[in-house]
This record gives sequence, C-alpha cells and structure tokens, in this order.
Amino acid sequence: MIALDAYALVAYLADEPAGDDVAGLLRERCVISTVNLSESIDVLGRVHGIGEEDIRSVVDPLLVDTLTVDAPGGEDAWSAAALRGKHYTRAVREVSLADCFLLATAARLEASVATADPAVAAAARDESLELVALPDTTGRRP
Repeated sequence: MIALDAYALVAYLADEPAGDDVAGLLRERCVISTVNLSESIDVLGRVHGIGEEDIRSVVDPLLVDTLTVDAPGGEDAWSAAALRGKHYTRAVREVSLADCFLLATAARLEASVATADPAVAAAARDESLELVALPDTTGRRP
C-alpha cells in the first residue's frame, strides 16, 4: 500500500511533473488521509484556480475506484503530534501537521510514503518508512 501526500494528488490532477508517476501509483493500492485529501482540494482550488465541481468530477471517481480515504482517529492525532515534535525544525525541516498525519497513517497501515517534499522524505526515512520519491515541480526527487 502507498500513502499519498497532498502534493501527489495535486500533481496528478494539475498535470505537474509527478503526475505520470502518481498515475502509475494509482494502479496499485493507494490511500490518502482525510487531512491530506483536504489539503489537496484546498491547493487545487486556491492555488490552481480549479472549481469545486471540476475537482469533484475527477476526485470522486478516484475515491470509488482506486484511492482509499483513511479517516485518522485519536491515536493518529497523538502520533502526528509526536512526529511533528520530533521532526519539525523551522529552518531545517518544515514538516506540517498534515505531513505528520501522512506519516502517522503510513506507519499505522505499514504503507510506503509517496512525496516530493524533501522534509517529509527525510522524516519518513528517519521513521524507517519506505519512500516513493516523486519529482517536484522542477523534476527533482528527494
């Protein structure tokens, strides 16, 4: 199983460099937490100017056919908070709370982490989580 970060879904839907990689991942068993799904929807609308109806028309079929949505529970909240405390450093490693929910979800489900974010990739490696390194908007992989 592969846990997608918000960027992975954004890249797929906004035709960014990682889009083809994510399309390949979606042929496998993928999961996204509700926290990361919400962040994806926010970025697609706010940054890319994609309307809610257009986002839904693409995302909803994914949620039926290829992508499982995981609702983090109380234990994930504790894990995400602990991960943020352990890995967040403003000047060195800026992992967001949403990033930490990704890591907590991946750890609980024993899933790989798909990300283009170097800080998230480093934290995943530190937590001994398998990494699927996606290209960022410039094509670099963490």
